[in-house]
Amino acid sequence: MSAFGLALTPMKLRQRRVLPGFGLSLGFTVFYLTVIVLIPLMALVIRPFALGFGGFWTEISTPRVLASLRLSFGMAALAAVIDSFFGLIIAWVLVRYRFAGKGLLDALIDLPFALPTAVAGIALSTLYAPNGWIGAILIAHGIRIAYTPWGVLVAMTFIGLPFTVRTLQPVMSEQSQDVEEVAATLGATRLQTIFRVVVPMLLPTLLTGTAMAFARGAGEYGSIIFLAGNLPMVSEIAPLLIITKLEEYDYAGAAAIGVVMLAAAFVMLLALNALQAWAARRR
Repeated sequence: MSAFGLALTPMKLRQRRVLPGFGLSLGFTVFYLTVIVLIPLMALVIRPFALGFGGFWTEISTPRVLASLRLSFGMAALAAVIDSFFGLIIAWVLVRYRFAGKGLLDALIDLPFALPTAVAGIALSTLYAPNGWIGAILIAHGIRIAYTPWGVLVAMTFIGLPFTVRTLQPVMSEQSQDVEEVAATLGATRLQTIFRVVVPMLLPTLLTGTAMAFARGAGEYGSIIFLAGNLPMVSEIAPLLIITKLEEYDYAGAAAIGVVMLAAAFVMLLALNALQAWAARRR
């Protein structure tokens, strides 16, 4: 190789570096994530094993802990399904139709994001308490929402709805209507076009929004405690039980429940990444 070629080699290597200072930026990123995320999570995982594996298993297998985990994950799953159904309808209306007050309705979708969770809980309890606007009507018909597991479901549905709507909206906006027109020309009815053409195309995005709503509901605390009644073995959620154990200075027990919640969150992240990869392959 000539001297001229040797002189050009470092220049070519420098040109291949798209992001200048990559090494420094990567080092700062790894350091920041380690200090802010990894070290606290490692401390959470290590803390309950001070009891030993037997003690850890004993902590998370008590009837009260199992009941709270079953309530948190079960109601979060049901709320995510409800949010997915109604979120699909709301996103469809906001994307496909023009009507008076559309901007206001679109802004209201983000209200659970903007409200502090305690404020949301107070608002829901005002509505669904036995003497509330809606609760009084339901009580007259023998239906009780507040201070029952159904109150947990209502709160989780409230805070999870924006995740499904906002996940679906941009995909619906970019979706071409040519396929629907082709289905119509081939004799498909409107319902057949929706359920056989539109919904399958939106399925990966819908599942992603459902997973996000589930993860949000499972970890919710502030908006639920005002409406659930917090009765052990009945309407006590796992985050509240963690707070209770901390107040009793049972740090290992609280960390043990936290590890279970962390494992569930990690599984949900893996599921979200898999859904996003699937959606990318389908496009």
